[in-house]
Amino acid sequence: MQLISDRISRVYSDSLEETVKSLLQSLGKLNRPFLTAVEEKLLSLIEREYGLIDQSPQTHRQ
Repeated sequence: MQLISDRISRVYSDSLEETVKSLLQSLGKLNRPFLTAVEEKLLSLIEREYGLIDQSPQTHRQ
């Protein structure tokens, strides 16, 4: 769960679009130590969009 929290914290900021902030907040409230495939894709997309990971597809391992 710490890895997910760290990833969300790296990208979260008050300057994000409201939809992105809401999605990150929802992901942060999950009560499980993993993301589903769709959740992982959404978080990775946000990380790429805001320049936190490179543009090539990447898999985050726990």
